[in-house]
Formats: sequence, structure tokens, C-alpha cells
Amino acid sequence: MNLNKVSLEARHISLSYGPTEVLRDVNIRIEPGEFFALLGPSGSGKSTLLRLIAGFNQHQRGELLIDGKDITGTPPHLRNVGMVFQNYALWPHMTVWDNVAFGLVERKEPRDSLRAKVGAALDLVGLSDYAQRRPSQLSGGQQQRVALARTVVIEPKLLLLDEPLSNLDKNLRVQMREELRNLQRTLGLTTIFVTHDQEEAMTTADRMAVLDKGVLQQVGTATALFDFPANRFVASFVGTANLLEGQVTRVNGETLTFQAKGVGNMVLPSTREAPAVGPATMAFRPHTVNIRVRDEHVDASRAWLDGRVESSEFLGESSRYRVRVGDAVLVANQPHFCGLSLFQPGAEVRLGIESTQVRFLTG
Repeated sequence: MNLNKVSLEARHISLSYGPTEVLRDVNIRIEPGEFFALLGPSGSGKSTLLRLIAGFNQHQRGELLIDGKDITGTPPHLRNVGMVFQNYALWPHMTVWDNVAFGLVERKEPRDSLRAKVGAALDLVGLSDYAQRRPSQLSGGQQQRVALARTVVIEPKLLLLDEPLSNLDKNLRVQMREELRNLQRTLGLTTIFVTHDQEEAMTTADRMAVLDKGVLQQVGTATALFDFPANRFVASFVGTANLLEGQVTRVNGETLTFQAKGVGNMVLPSTREAPAVGPATMAFRPHTVNIRVRDEHVDASRAWLDGRVESSEFLGESSRYRVRVGDAVLVANQPHFCGLSLFQPGAEVRLGIESTQVRFLTG
């Protein structure tokens, strides 16, 4: 297949339906050959942006460029963009072969070339032996592969995926996201993947953009967004985070004092990323919290908070505790090992917070 790697750039894209702003001044650049995810909750604007790229929506302000060329006024059928829909949108009365060939037939592709391209597309997704079956005779994962083959066979400039895994069960989703990633790497095709599932985005995408209420919150790799969230929304949406509002009251060369609302003063070893004095939100991940029995000896490298276990969940690889500390409830994850007993509700515990794992957010 002759697939070119192209870039996509959204410059100051805004779109409204009446008084409702769906996208507000969105700026994103996607590199040639990149697997890029648009991540956000329902109503965040991610699917609207994907459909805008496909040409099904029209923005009122801004520019949309493929390889530097503005395609704002180009109709969908002339953009050469392939899209896989959430429900796959296969023709039920057609065979797998005819479904995959449909776009080429519409383009009046010569017969020999059509056969070669359809055969190559089916071979690419491992469905050569299923060419004469109908969609109803296939599993959900196989139907998705047909939809992918039908899309890549037309050799699009961009591949757009709109929640393509949401109709599959959990185990199949894991398998199919690996297959999606491998297919994208094989083709080298610039791919944009919409999902509300943070795990799907983090395990497949080279980079991702997080949107909320039509506003771009942050763009970066999964590790960058997880470790260095730009604001409270990103911290809580990409993974799980403990968030404590309060004030940084003192910073010197060795320590930092944070007055957390409902919890009290916390003194942590200062780091290179220490914030300025003023209002802030303290964010830290549950897996970085050390949980101990209340009277156990603790080291001075962490800030320690006394609390009481409110509930626990056994998750297999770890146990998750919700611990009441003053007016706040903090989450701590403890790796599970055979023979390790769970803390019971009501247990008096101490939580240790590692200063290097803390982020102070001002947004």
C-alpha cells in the first residue's frame, strides 16, 4: 500500500452550535506518522473535532491544515481521510470482500488493481480466509478488522478512529488495541484516535490531547501528562490523583510548608520544582503513598499524616484504601503480596507522602 505520512494542524479552531461553544480556540499539531489520541469525557468536544477533520462538521473560526494546506472548505469526499466509526457501519448484505472493496468501486478503480488492493488489505488484518462471509458471521473483533481494512484500502492521508473499541468486551479491547497499534506502526499512517478511556489512550498513543468542555487542557506523552499534569482536571482525568487545596506558606532551601484545607500544615523536603508562596492544589498519586500502622517507626524523607481507614478494595495486584485525614479522604494503593493482610475499616494508620512525587497545581 502506498501510504504517505502527513501532518495535521488545527490553528485557533472554534465551533459553536448557537450560543453553545463546542470547541474554543483549539491549537494542536500532529506529526507525520504519529498515533495521536483525543481524550476527554462525554461532551468535551473530542468527537466533534474528529468529525471536523473528516469534514462532517464545519468550524466558524480558525484553520485546519493537512501538510500545510488549509482544507477548511474542502468537502469530505475530497479530503482523502479514512474514518472508522464506533459501530463499524458495515453493509450487512455484503460479503467481507465487497465491504472492503466498496470505496474502490465508488472510485472506479480498475478491476485488477481493485483485486490486488482488497487482497492486500484483508491480508493485512488477517481476514483473507473470511472474504466471502457476511458481517453477521463475524465476531466483534473481526468486524472491526473489516472496518479497518475498508478504510485503509483507499490509501487515506489520515486514519480517524472514533471510539472503535467501545463495543468490545474488556479482554478483546486489550487484544484489539495492541492490534491497532501494530497495524498503525506497520502502515506508518498518521492516526487520530478518539476515546474517553485513559488506559486506551495511554497504551496506544504516541501523544495525546486532553479536552474538557471544548477547551484544550494539555498535550503530551502519557508519562508527561501523568507525571506533570497542567491542572486539576488533567491530574484527576489521566489516572487517579489525591488533590488537596490550600496555601504554600513557606519555602526555603530545605523545606516547604503547605497548609492544606481541613488537614493542617504539612512540611515536606523542598524540591527543584518547589512552587511560589500562595494558593495551590497539592496533587499526588495513590501508588506513591506509603501506608503504615499508626505506631510503626517512620523515616523523615516523607511527610506523614495520621488517619483512619474508611474502606478498602482488593484489586488483585494491589489493595486500595480510602483514608480519612481530618476533613479529607485520601486514596492509598498498597502492592499486594501473598500473605499480606489488609487494613480493616477503622484501622489507625499513617500515610507517608514522598515530596518528589508531589505536584503543586495552580490551575
